[in-house]
Amino acid sequence: MSLKILVSAGEASGDRYAAGVVAALRRQRPDADFFGCTGLEMRAAGVRTVVDAASLSVVGLVEVLHHIPRIYGEYRKLIAAAERERPDLAILTDSPDFHLRLARQLHRRGIPVYYLVAPQAWAWREGRVRQLQRNVRELHCIFPFEENFFRQCGVDAYYIGHPLARIIGPRFSREDFFRKHRIPGDRPLITLCPGSRRGEIARHLPTLRDAVGRIAARRACTFLLAAPAGTAERFGSGFFDALTGDGTVKMTEGETWDAMAHSTVTLAASGTVTMEAALLGAPMVTFYKVTPVSWVLGKLLVKVPYFSMVNLVAGRKVVAELIQQDMTGQGLATETLRLLDSPESVAKMKEELAAVRSALQTGHDPMEESARRVLASIKEEVR
Repeated sequence: MSLKILVSAGEASGDRYAAGVVAALRRQRPDADFFGCTGLEMRAAGVRTVVDAASLSVVGLVEVLHHIPRIYGEYRKLIAAAERERPDLAILTDSPDFHLRLARQLHRRGIPVYYLVAPQAWAWREGRVRQLQRNVRELHCIFPFEENFFRQCGVDAYYIGHPLARIIGPRFSREDFFRKHRIPGDRPLITLCPGSRRGEIARHLPTLRDAVGRIAARRACTFLLAAPAGTAERFGSGFFDALTGDGTVKMTEGETWDAMAHSTVTLAASGTVTMEAALLGAPMVTFYKVTPVSWVLGKLLVKVPYFSMVNLVAGRKVVAELIQQDMTGQGLATETLRLLDSPESVAKMKEELAAVRSALQTGHDPMEESARRVLASIKEEVR
């Protein structure tokens, strides 16, 4: 009997992971039919689109309010598709505000839910644990400390390893990458990763522009803006002009791993890209800014010692975190110049990033393991 599977992801990293699980499931079940909320990589993997994942890409406790009507409409589309197509199971990836609500509706309709990338309930909003207990058959975690936390809370959780630890790497050598983008080899390369969502990028660009000016005044550097593939098309060709308009900063799309792997220092918005930088061994300075109201509310709720997942996995401060009021052009420039002026600090950071990478590696492919667990669970139910 063929399998019909609903798959949903809300942002670029989740789309990549979900596409990996789809590919692994296809190898074991070529008859499987996939549909759901998709991004570029899931569509390339052959998942039929009911909702475009880009429509869900919003961050911030307050920022999301303006988009609730549209997001609710997409939510209803997925539920209607589930009722119409009656999938055998659902795989939901990250984006807990959206997917935990969807999981409840799918569970009520008798559709087993497998959740990939655990919500950060260990950091804030512990109430999500109860939602996982009630509505999710299995939780597949990508950070080693999460399995024990969720199991102690009564959730059937499994650490599968971090997907990026096996697949991440540059496509080009340093020489080829520099030649392709006409980057001088005799000066530092500073890579700027401002985020993937329109709102967060817009908040970060002015401060990054200020930081670039301050760094350039002190050191001859090459600055490269590394944007996710398709960003200019989605946001408009002039969206990045505040940063790239005068030619000081070059821009590339879809080459973030190469840019970070070959950079001297990366300025990275806190999120998945910081884990990518860590796995590439790329020295970095992390930053993030939300609206003032979101910041006040978040400080009341968040209960972890660090904002960067790199530092959380390491259990100590490995990379600088310039968050909210600390994210200034002066602050970013100071931390960047500190690394440029201290090879010893760079070497120490690289050693600590290598330890983070080691902690995230397992002896198997996490996407294959997730797919294996899903199929094994379904077979057990049939028996």
